[in-house]
Amino acid sequence: SDLRQMLATKSVENIQFLPFLTTDANNVGWLGYGCLKGDGTLITVNAIGAALQTLYILVYLYYSPSKGPVLLQILLLLTVVVTGCGYFALLVDTGTRLAQLGLFCSVFTITMYLSPLADLAEVVRSKSTRCLSFPLTVTTFVASSGWTLYGLQQHDLYITVPNMPGVVTSLVRFWLFRWYRPGQDKSY
Repeated sequence: SDLRQMLATKSVENIQFLPFLTTDANNVGWLGYGCLKGDGTLITVNAIGAALQTLYILVYLYYSPSKGPVLLQILLLLTVVVTGCGYFALLVDTGTRLAQLGLFCSVFTITMYLSPLADLAEVVRSKSTRCLSFPLTVTTFVASSGWTLYGLQQHDLYITVPNMPGVVTSLVRFWLFRWYRPGQDKSY
């Protein structure tokens, strides 16, 4: 719905960029983890996720009035991804590559799930959830719950543990939406 809102309003007003960026980095990392592990579910879901997040980033960049800061963040993400690929491909031996990449992906997943809380102080100060995306909160809750259960089923702590904060932060955001009900200016 954030993409639909950007296309309809031709604006990025009230849409956060950091969640798109961290989610894209997260998808790329987990795609690599899935390839190393040979897990078709991880590969399929994260390939689609990376493609969609890249589309969101491009649309956000197109409609952003100040492209400089957005381009800088994209460049930083690309630098991290390329550096990470080089590190894991060239400097890490194959015996520990899966574990190190799993740890790396876990950190990115936690960052992704915590990024929408960057505006928490603004929500409390303004007593408004206008800067939070309710559809993103619902999606985060469903995705983090699903991946937590998948990780438990696969006995993979690299998948289970970092997705638990997604469940918790989504519940916090649901509570904020309940406590500071959205105004008439933004429909959910």
